[in-house]
Amino acid sequence: MQEIKVRNTTIRLVQGDITDIEADAIVNAANNTLQHGGGVALAIVKKGGRIIQEESNRIGFVETGKAALTTAGRLHAKYIVHAVGPVMGEGDEDRKLRSAVISSLELAEEKNLKSIAFPAISTGTYRFPKERCAKVMLRAITDYIEKIKPDTSIRLVLLVLFDEPAYRIFERELKAIRKQLRYFATRGFPL
Repeated sequence: MQEIKVRNTTIRLVQGDITDIEADAIVNAANNTLQHGGGVALAIVKKGGRIIQEESNRIGFVETGKAALTTAGRLHAKYIVHAVGPVMGEGDEDRKLRSAVISSLELAEEKNLKSIAFPAISTGTYRFPKERCAKVMLRAITDYIEKIKPDTSIRLVLLVLFDEPAYRIFERELKAIRKQLRYFATRGFPL
């Protein structure tokens, strides 16, 4: 397990199944219509129950780069944040992924949540490269904590990677961020 502390928030990597995670909210890598028919979305609905799909149907369309919130059914979490990441090749993918992550954090903040768990958004069916995903997601999370909402209520951000290769990719990026944070801290910049 790897983690870093940014201000009052811990960012931690975990290898495993996001549907087993105990957090106030877990993030679903959703499609625009919130139809949970495959990947992480299907696993969440299978384990959490049909109520998640029913609530998603009431929400309807969500723009790429945005997120919506439902309850979590039978899962350990209180909420599911449905983040719509980009399909590789549609253009402006990094900005859209960053926006989906920040929108998810903002929804958690609105509910005054203390913890949120993310999968590697868009890296499955949407074919977003894991290396790029790790860089974009971790930078978006640290930027949110450092610059966008330094007084955030969120105390724990988990990145839940299903397999070891994905975990190792995110681990390398987290180590790079840790090194950068140390560099700035030794020069007196506030974190």
